[in-house]
Amino acid sequence: MSRTATTWQYLAPKPKSNYRQLFVNGRNIAARTLYSMYVSDEEPMTVQEIADDYDLPVEVVEEAIRYCESDPPEIREDFEREQRLMEALGMNDPGYKYHGKPKTLTPEERARIRRP
Repeated sequence: MSRTATTWQYLAPKPKSNYRQLFVNGRNIAARTLYSMYVSDEEPMTVQEIADDYDLPVEVVEEAIRYCESDPPEIREDFEREQRLMEALGMNDPGYKYHGKPKTLTPEERARIRRP
């Protein structure tokens, strides 16, 4: 199944970022951040509440929600990459919170982790 490219008006890749998911243009806010507030199990927020909290137009929040609901592969890939990095650094170790010192990774290990 091929994916049709969508042009987003308010979202774009973040320059020089390791993340591939889209961010709000000109702001350091991932679309996924806004979406997670909307679908939160504990305290879901309305589109208007999110827009007010971030001082954004409602249309920006609505577009972020549409983007995330389209299930873009880059969000999943970013999440998987972060999980690999946390595992490699020892951050998933139950005792990590007590010693809190990440392992040192070689450039080769970091390159392997960054690959999708």
